[in-house]
Amino acid sequence: MNTVFLISLLQGLLGTIILSALTFLFGGLAGFAVALARISPVRPVRIAGQLYTQIVQGVPLLVLMGLAYFGPILAGFAAVPPLVAATVAMTFFASSYLGEMWYGALISVAKAQWEAAECLGLSRWQRMTRVILPQALRIAIPPTVGFMVIIVKNTSVSSLVVGYAELTYNAKVINNATFQPFLYFGLAGLLYFLICYPLSLKARSMERKLNVANR
Repeated sequence: MNTVFLISLLQGLLGTIILSALTFLFGGLAGFAVALARISPVRPVRIAGQLYTQIVQGVPLLVLMGLAYFGPILAGFAAVPPLVAATVAMTFFASSYLGEMWYGALISVAKAQWEAAECLGLSRWQRMTRVILPQALRIAIPPTVGFMVIIVKNTSVSSLVVGYAELTYNAKVINNATFQPFLYFGLAGLLYFLICYPLSLKARSMERKLNVANR
């Protein structure tokens, strides 16, 4: 096995980790805003949050990548770097699903908890931060960790449109030079597995602990 090609795969792995981290950071922030919008007392805000979720989830990630990469060019702006375009598209993708997931966690908190917090005279912000969010967080963490696996694997879509040099992209470039698909795509699959499998185990472990705690 060529050392240069192995280094290229590891560089692609680093690219995958960077894109995944940026996606989870920005997608998480936007997703939290979507979740809060979904439970807003202001009806137009609730509707906007719901429409955002439905529209983004109804558009394939590949299309989001194309819009993020070619959209600025068609609008007359300068081309954006592949990492920026991929992060923007992945942020929209992740925020719609995380927002829906966290919305479900918020509304799963017993109605009596909301009413009790209101009876104590707490403001809406205090009710959310001191009563509702701590309980919703325990519910939301397991599926959130599980969704991180989906984020990691979907970074490979960026190689198809924006040409971002992540793990799949580098494996494809190496295969084009060596014609050894089983070796280098197999190694890429192994590296994906080494990232995703621990996350899957952690998600299942946390879900079991939560189920035990709720009994």
